[in-house]
Amino acid sequence: MLLTPTQTRALFEHALENRYAILAVNADSPAAMVDALEAARQCQSPIIIETSLWQLTGRSFGNGDPFLGLRRYLADLAVLAQAERYRHLPIVFHTDHIKGPETLSLLRSAIMGLPTNFGGTAISLRTSSISLDSSELSAEENRSMIAALCHAAREAKVDLTLEMEAGVDDGVTSLEETEALFGQAEQANPGYLALWAPGVGTKHGLGASDGFSPQAVSDHQERATALAGRPIGIALHGSSGLSDTQLQAAVAAGVAKVNWSSESLLIRSEAARDYYHTHTAALAKGHPDFKVTAMDNGVQQAVSEVYIPRVMDRLKALGSAGHAAEDQ
Repeated sequence: MLLTPTQTRALFEHALENRYAILAVNADSPAAMVDALEAARQCQSPIIIETSLWQLTGRSFGNGDPFLGLRRYLADLAVLAQAERYRHLPIVFHTDHIKGPETLSLLRSAIMGLPTNFGGTAISLRTSSISLDSSELSAEENRSMIAALCHAAREAKVDLTLEMEAGVDDGVTSLEETEALFGQAEQANPGYLALWAPGVGTKHGLGASDGFSPQAVSDHQERATALAGRPIGIALHGSSGLSDTQLQAAVAAGVAKVNWSSESLLIRSEAARDYYHTHTAALAKGHPDFKVTAMDNGVQQAVSEVYIPRVMDRLKALGSAGHAAEDQ
């Protein structure tokens, strides 16, 4: 089931209260999307499928057009979420790392809904939760863009669930910055923020994670909750370099959402490389197994066999396995 913004906020609160975190897979293709859902099904876990601008504009979805990419991405996920195999899973669609001149217009489309026809029935597909990439924004620009998204939701009379970012690659965010960013955004637009993504010593990519601070997670979770007057979970960016022990410490300290991209891409690309390396002979012209080897399904099946167990391991490390069946 593809969750609404209201249901998504309840899911984040449930995760925080019960001390587990929801894995947010930055799915780079339809096959990656399916594999993430399959891992969640086998673990009976809620899951977040999130996309960044480079997916929306990539060949698998928008082919240079992020608005087309958003429509296709959301439609693909909605069809899967309604399928009998996955409809019992709490599935969140989250926008991540959206930046550039079209940021506000693209995210407004995601908030207000994309008209789509399913089996002759017109419905409006909407994102479950939203964040924007603040890496190139000043504090004032960050607050202003959050305010603009909240205004769009009020104007459309729809609910909205937001994750607000600080400079997550800049070391540990100070609590004063939390008050200046999260606190002021919440005061100006009460009720929309559900997650706070400060810097806690991690970095995006596959670099070392020696600076990760569970204490910073705890401090920021407590301060954001106090500023909002309701439970606010921490969104952990740059998780690919963290061990299971570090991830579990993060969850215990108040992380409710864990973004996962670089390591996910590495697992899939290495599996694809190994498939083509071991099937080189069958890819020769005239080989009797050429067609079955060369078709997309061949490499996708090989990647899935490697990737799905790794996603399952991460879901279990975050403590979310088994929580799909619970009432939120």
